[in-house]
Amino acid sequence: MILLVLAGGFGTRLQAAVSDVPKPLAPVANIPFLYYQIEHWISEGITSFVFLLYHQSSLIIDFLKSQQNDLLKGCEVDWLVEPEPMGTGGAVAYAIEHLNISGNFLLTNVDTWLGNGIKQVLDAPSPAMAVVDVADAERYGRVELDDNTNVKAFHEKASNNAAGLINAGLSLLHPDLFKRWNHKPFSLEQILFPSWAKSGILKAVTLHTDFIDIGIPEDYFRFCRWIESSKKIKL
Repeated sequence: MILLVLAGGFGTRLQAAVSDVPKPLAPVANIPFLYYQIEHWISEGITSFVFLLYHQSSLIIDFLKSQQNDLLKGCEVDWLVEPEPMGTGGAVAYAIEHLNISGNFLLTNVDTWLGNGIKQVLDAPSPAMAVVDVADAERYGRVELDDNTNVKAFHEKASNNAAGLINAGLSLLHPDLFKRWNHKPFSLEQILFPSWAKSGILKAVTLHTDFIDIGIPEDYFRFCRWIESSKKIKL
């Protein structure tokens, strides 16, 4: 199964802590964060990757090339640089078109760490989205499910510090879901996910595992401490 990795963002919120490299290459114990991600994805059975790039793409490409005979040995690795920032949805649609993707594929955010979940998502019908329960859903926005574990609705980010289910940044999708793309940038999270939820076709896969999004300094440093402790402290 091919894994598309959304890795083209500007990482604006993290720049206060990491300003000299793009977010995927943020150093964690002197090793790029992306190294840990790829190592973990491979451990879950993924050997085919396409990285969707834009911001500082050359640095990420250089890193991937440096790992082709090491960490990525035996894997199929490709990358695609967007001609302009396409948004998450536009990036995926652009990849489908330019790489002639015809079957189901996995999609993940480069900055979201999940302890597991790939097998569970693969076992679900497409389209499917991994969700996790967090103590404070304020930063992410909450996902509401119906009685059949389909996504019923997405609720905007709020400042009530309430617990809830959130989008875990891993999904199983099919090219036909993007066939109406008008070749303009758009957000997968703001346009297609809510549309699929309204239609009742977006399956939720609830995961009980480690989750962290390193997009803000606080959580980036928390991940660094976790790695430096040999994963002994709570993530």
